[in-house]
Amino acid sequence: MNEYGSRTLLQCENLTKRYGSTTALEHVNLALEGGRIVGLVGPNGSGKTTLIKLAQHLLTPSEGTILVDGIAPGRETKAIVSYLPDRDYLPQWMSLEDVLRFYEDFYVDFRRDRAEEMLANLQIPERTTIKKMSKGTREKVQLILTMSRDALVYLLDEPIAGVDPAARDYILRTILTNYNPEAMVLISTHLIADVEPVLDEVVFLKEGQVVLHKNADALREETGKSVDGYFREVFKC
Repeated sequence: MNEYGSRTLLQCENLTKRYGSTTALEHVNLALEGGRIVGLVGPNGSGKTTLIKLAQHLLTPSEGTILVDGIAPGRETKAIVSYLPDRDYLPQWMSLEDVLRFYEDFYVDFRRDRAEEMLANLQIPERTTIKKMSKGTREKVQLILTMSRDALVYLLDEPIAGVDPAARDYILRTILTNYNPEAMVLISTHLIADVEPVLDEVVFLKEGQVVLHKNADALREETGKSVDGYFREVFKC
């Protein structure tokens, strides 16, 4: 356990979220600590995006509680949470230079120098408009913006889903080397084999419930399988 391991940054107690008659999350109990990169995995419809949206205060619980660094999600927690949604969110008319200026004005913890370095490494010019970028390039830009904040909690919803395999290693290195060491990174993904090398812990969701929360190395040692291999076994049709 690292020096930040005793600080719980995301805690759920009997967390339940319903959409009408459909239950997306049911009595979830979970505690995630600082200094960790955590994989949130599960089949489609298992509640991964719902959990992330609850932590970001885009949704509110039907029952139970969720806390970010001991605080109920809201205006105060948005200052310490950096969120990457699973879809495009940047206005098409903006240039990358406009976006950098916006982030610099809006987030006091935004490190423009860090963002510019990563954009240069990917040879993405700042004068390019969002509209002219490919889907993969937009996803890279959005991840770079998210990881260029000195946040305490990073919520990444499918960060590499639309990115070509050649760029995935760079993106995973970006996650691994650019987050605040006191922080917690939560990565929701179905591409487990790709993100597995950077994971410290893994949380399996199934039908809105946590069926496993374990240290990734311990899981591999106990099962003799990769996280991806064990996931396929648990959730095989």
